[in-house]
Amino acid sequence: MLEAYKLSKMEKNHLKGKDFLQLSDYSTDDIHYLLDVAQELKAQQKQGKPHPYLSGKVLGMIFEKSSTRTRVSFEVGMLQLGGHAIFLSSKDIQLGRGESISDTAKVLSRYVDGIMIRTFSHDSVEELAEHASIPVINGLTDLQHPCQVLADLLTILEHKGKLVGLKMCYLGDGNNNMAHSLMEGAVKTGMNFSIASPEGYLPNGKVTGKAIEAGKLTGSTVEVTNNPQEAVKDADVIVTDVWTSMGQEEETEKRLKVFESYQVNEDLCKLAKNDFIFLHCLPAHRGEEVTADIIDGPHSVVFDEAENRLHAQKAILKLLLAK
Repeated sequence: MLEAYKLSKMEKNHLKGKDFLQLSDYSTDDIHYLLDVAQELKAQQKQGKPHPYLSGKVLGMIFEKSSTRTRVSFEVGMLQLGGHAIFLSSKDIQLGRGESISDTAKVLSRYVDGIMIRTFSHDSVEELAEHASIPVINGLTDLQHPCQVLADLLTILEHKGKLVGLKMCYLGDGNNNMAHSLMEGAVKTGMNFSIASPEGYLPNGKVTGKAIEAGKLTGSTVEVTNNPQEAVKDADVIVTDVWTSMGQEEETEKRLKVFESYQVNEDLCKLAKNDFIFLHCLPAHRGEEVTADIIDGPHSVVFDEAENRLHAQKAILKLLLAK
């Protein structure tokens, strides 16, 4: 059914000025369209063709969490699209000294054309979007990481030639922004999704429920289990993330023990399809959530995935900010 999507080159006017907070807010058609735009922009860059769709536009970038890929992809993306990006550390703006989120949203709306924020609380991003009169992009929260997952979908599409009918398996902390956004992105694009996490670290129930409902429309399934061998069986795509995210450092020793059997290693990957690909949003801790022979081996596409952050982010920016 979904293979019939051959998206028009005509811009999706209903996306103009919209926020990008989580993939569940977007239809299957919209996500396919964003991937189509990302592929076009990537091709234009590789061919050396200028694409200044955002000439004169300015993106304000608020960072409460440190970043490599998010900051560089958005900053370079705006430059390549003809616009400009402003880095706003929460320590350097009044938000870090007690100014309300609503006031910050209203002020920035008078200065810039869009806001990208990378922070802890998803509620903060929702509040920012509620009070801003310009598009707000979720660069990461503790609940969701939609920009990364759009790049992941682009990477899978490039390496597998399709998304529909593939099986994506996530291993590790299920109550994690990557797990949540991967689940949403997979079912929205017709992929089956399995996740293996220990008790106490299962994905958010509301996110899982919404994903199951979305899967009914696309024919996708969601499997949540504690058994990593069961989850990874016949997987086309294996994904993991660090076991200890930013803000959880005091739990490191506990988590190393809890997640030990969820490590992506050669023995576990033998249960996947022979041509599986491995993804990781990076940074990675080799020897913890994944062994070096997997992340640095022939099945790994993590650096294609990292590059695609740029192209996926440019698609989001073009769709939301271009005239």
